[in-house]
Amino acid sequence: MANNNETEVRDDRKEILALFEGLRVTDVRDGMDWVGMHHYGTVDKSIKPLFRGKPVVGIARTARYLPYEGPVPRVTGEEYTAWAKWYYSEVCTDPWGKDIVDGDFIVLDVCGLDVGLLGSNNTLDFKSKGARGYLTNGGGIRDTDEVIHQGIQVWSQFVSQGMDQARIRYHEKDIPVAIGGVAVYPGDVIVADGDGVIAVPRKLARDVAKYAHQELSGDKAGRRKLYEKLGWELDETVL
Repeated sequence: MANNNETEVRDDRKEILALFEGLRVTDVRDGMDWVGMHHYGTVDKSIKPLFRGKPVVGIARTARYLPYEGPVPRVTGEEYTAWAKWYYSEVCTDPWGKDIVDGDFIVLDVCGLDVGLLGSNNTLDFKSKGARGYLTNGGGIRDTDEVIHQGIQVWSQFVSQGMDQARIRYHEKDIPVAIGGVAVYPGDVIVADGDGVIAVPRKLARDVAKYAHQELSGDKAGRRKLYEKLGWELDETVL
């Protein structure tokens, strides 16, 4: 049974997502400063976007994976195919994927492993369920040409080639994880763009959004005047 806090998180997620819509990472960083969280929330700069796109805002859905401790079987190619099917059904599973709802930002602690936990197929599947973006603290992403073509936004330390089997195993979901020096809890607000990623504790979300919009509004007003001075046509970034 969900506790009161979990119920509150579910009930207000649409409101929270709307509050952060249109904010840049830098705006949210400013909002965090305004509530005294100067040294918290910014994910380490080693974690970068796979490609530059519009800011992504979502609610953290977390899971943790661990290194696989078992041996690699010495079998024929056909036997390995059967073993790999077993591996994905019993060892490297993704039960959190069944829980995805619209607005989720998938946050995966992969312990810094160089393994392609995410790829062109499963990220597209999760996107169809409502996942807005992906954040990992290692590799975790492969098939990157297709992922970019599909417009799926991922933030990771590096790109990986290897498949999951004999490299990584599922451990748990819906738990706090450490990503780039930041503790991310299920339900936290994640904002990501070309400047990186920031995590906002859910209990601070409304205040942070308030001051983030204050700073964004000031920035737009200042740049709008400069656009007019330069004779530039006004665009959505200054309106």
